[in-house]
Amino acid sequence: MGSLQHKKILIGVTGSIAAYKSATLVRLLVKAGAEVKVIMTSDAEHFITSKTLSVLSKNEAESQFFDKDNTWNNHVKLGLWADAFVIAPATANTIAKMANGLCDNLLLATYLSARCRTMIAPAMDLDMYQHPSTLRNLEQVKKDNVVVIPSEHGELASGLVGDGRMAEPEHIVTFLEKFFL
Repeated sequence: MGSLQHKKILIGVTGSIAAYKSATLVRLLVKAGAEVKVIMTSDAEHFITSKTLSVLSKNEAESQFFDKDNTWNNHVKLGLWADAFVIAPATANTIAKMANGLCDNLLLATYLSARCRTMIAPAMDLDMYQHPSTLRNLEQVKKDNVVVIPSEHGELASGLVGDGRMAEPEHIVTFLEKFFL
């Protein structure tokens, strides 16, 4: 039995072009036997639909504190449910909010409520990734016990080449498998 079998993995998706990779990540985790739930920021929905992630995860992808029936989406319950919370992609904006304890969406409220280990896979352009404030925020979230899955080097959406690419979904799955050993 694999190390992800029956694990409860909460995936956070933020507003990055790399959000398209979250579909593959969710699919691979489900295939590995994990139970997966997805929380999206409203900006993430500009890059990938909640319907896609709902179908792949076999659970409704959440993005608002209240659903269409005006039922409260319980961020505390989501945070307690998960064995691991993986935010992939994690934008500079979300990382900055995490580093400073800001809580203006369901994903961040869940992060602040989660008792499980949180991991982030940063995704942003080269200059954003190397900016002193981003580097400072990454150091702060590490101090706050967040695991940073290293960004990868390669071609970025802007056409630049460098660090800042979100880790490939297969690499994130391998990272999680090692975490649960």
